[in-house]
Amino acid sequence: MEIKLVIGDSKTKRSFKSEVKGPDADQLVGKKIGETFRGELIGLPGFEMQITGGSDKAGFPMHPDLESPGRTRLIMTGDKPGYKAEKKFKGKRVRKLVHGNIVAPDITQINCKITKWGETDLMKHFNVVEKPKEAAKPAEAAPAQA
Repeated sequence: MEIKLVIGDSKTKRSFKSEVKGPDADQLVGKKIGETFRGELIGLPGFEMQITGGSDKAGFPMHPDLESPGRTRLIMTGDKPGYKAEKKFKGKRVRKLVHGNIVAPDITQINCKITKWGETDLMKHFNVVEKPKEAAKPAEAAPAQA
């Protein structure tokens, strides 16, 4: 079993990707949206992450209000996870297929955010190289007219 983690860091305003395989991935099965897990799963001691969502193998999003490990069709209105109505159709009701809020073996991606930081530098741990910002180019002088 293999699960991709997308980790949001509110301090640096970045997200990082990681993969969890085998018995480490099995530790996430059964957890719900909103529950936390330790960063030792991905080699970040001292960190704690909270599950905020995810998607299954077919790409259907996890819905926080659906207490189920499988997929179900829900009638949705407005702006809900898994459905965003256009402005002119705010009152429209649509039946959408979504996955429940429990992490099951068919989940391929889990979105999470860091709730407790450790000592490790995330930029070095995930081998992220920051691109140098280019200096603003001075405006070119307009050609003189004779």
